[in-house]
Amino acid sequence: MQDSMTIVLSGEAGQGLQTIEAMLVEAISGSYHIFSTSEVMSRVRGGNNSVAFRISEQRVFSFRQEIDFLFLLNDHALNRLKLRITPKTKVFDQESFIKTESGPLGSNMIIFGFISGMLRLDKEACHKLVARQFSGKTEKSISENQSAVDRGFEQGRVYRPEIDLVKSSAAGSYKVVDGTQAVGIGALGGGCNFVASYPMSPGTGLLTFMASHAITQGVLVEQAEDEIAAVNMVIGAWYAGARGLVTTSGGGFALMEEAVSLAGMTETPCVIHLGQRPGPATGLPTRTEQADLNLVVYAGHGEFPRIVLAPGSLEDGVLLSQKAFYLADKYQVPVFILTDQFYLDSKGQMERLTLSKDYLKQHIEKTAPDYRRYRFNASGISPRGIPGYGTGFVKADSDEHDEYGMITEDFEVRVKMNDKRLGKEKLLLEEYVGVELIGPSAYKHLVVGWGSTYGVLKEFIQSGTRPDTAFLNIKQVYPLDLGLLDYFKKAQSVTVVENNAKGQFADLLILKLGVKVTRKILKYSGEPFSIEEIEKELSEVF
Repeated sequence: MQDSMTIVLSGEAGQGLQTIEAMLVEAISGSYHIFSTSEVMSRVRGGNNSVAFRISEQRVFSFRQEIDFLFLLNDHALNRLKLRITPKTKVFDQESFIKTESGPLGSNMIIFGFISGMLRLDKEACHKLVARQFSGKTEKSISENQSAVDRGFEQGRVYRPEIDLVKSSAAGSYKVVDGTQAVGIGALGGGCNFVASYPMSPGTGLLTFMASHAITQGVLVEQAEDEIAAVNMVIGAWYAGARGLVTTSGGGFALMEEAVSLAGMTETPCVIHLGQRPGPATGLPTRTEQADLNLVVYAGHGEFPRIVLAPGSLEDGVLLSQKAFYLADKYQVPVFILTDQFYLDSKGQMERLTLSKDYLKQHIEKTAPDYRRYRFNASGISPRGIPGYGTGFVKADSDEHDEYGMITEDFEVRVKMNDKRLGKEKLLLEEYVGVELIGPSAYKHLVVGWGSTYGVLKEFIQSGTRPDTAFLNIKQVYPLDLGLLDYFKKAQSVTVVENNAKGQFADLLILKLGVKVTRKILKYSGEPFSIEEIEKELSEVF
């Protein structure tokens, strides 16, 4: 495990934990590498929430179970964290460093100041951050909050933590984002100009992100009356020539499956973001899980191709989301961006990226009077026209159809059309977004992960404790390229790590590639894997 410090703030909903998290991440990221994640109960007020900051001299990507410094914001903030406390944990309650007459906002600013002082951050930079955070308030209010920061800063500055981290000169060169922002940036980079959604956490964050950029980026955003309407709006937008996105979660997507079949039959592009959370039904609506993989791979009645992308790093959130729109446009298929609550809500530092404009290319043809929407050709992809661009009539029908888009019950035509659609599956692998191998190329043991397990598995491999072990992160989880078998043939053992109860991706590897999976490491409590858990589990495997 990399040298790091874990600071946890615990309180209830409504006490401003999100605000102080955002401020601390921004303040700390200029001097150290940081990763933060929140643990939130499903309620607007009360309960017990926490936010954890992992601070290091080097880049960190994962959640750590053990707490070094714990700040309690109320009298019941300790209850859910007892198992994470060690004999070395330093616990601060409000009376330890805050006078009882301080209000909730003042208390938060004192804590912000204390942690900033303890980490030897620049006080003036903290003042500027407070002024920006409360720019809509009066000068008096801003001054009072800055004074509260000063009170905490002076107490934190004289406190000498046992963990002495060295500031990183490189930390400030990274961009601080969360997973939601990474996917949103990628969508904008992919030319997304229409979004429809019915709110459902954790997918809602992407809707609000896109809405916040609607004017500056030219995006039309529609909060639909339900999930069925939302996905049909997006399919309609693509039919008209837009690049549309629908964002939802598992329960919402379950209502969209018929429309996904519509996109499959009409060969209309569609991009769907699904932020996973534990089910069945409402499950744990504010927690994390990777249990909707089978849902998106097999969604919809009938047989038709689709692509499923699963970003693990923040950089991949941008790059894969951008490419999703290009792939949907080029191959005229539904493309899924599959994330989860842990990925979407965690904040980290991302390398600055330059997005390629190549993915903005639209595969649209100007139509002629004899335009055939579903024309058979050597490429296997029929030319896609849109209404008003050319002189042809653009027909689309959910029934089986001929080349012109007219309904047919001709058995021979049915077989040819179905074969044409399914034939795209081979074409989709021409631009397989691939994998990332981390660790030695001459490995004995291979650990496989997808999506949000990326960070914790990468850190385990980079710790160097297992020089005979490598980590294979698979970014496109469907369809799978046969070329992946080269990685598995080299391994004496294959261990798949997933946040679900059945090992859905491991089963997919067995079914589609015939991979011999030695062991599955699974977690489905609603929590992400911690680095301690991965070290323990994998040490028992090899």
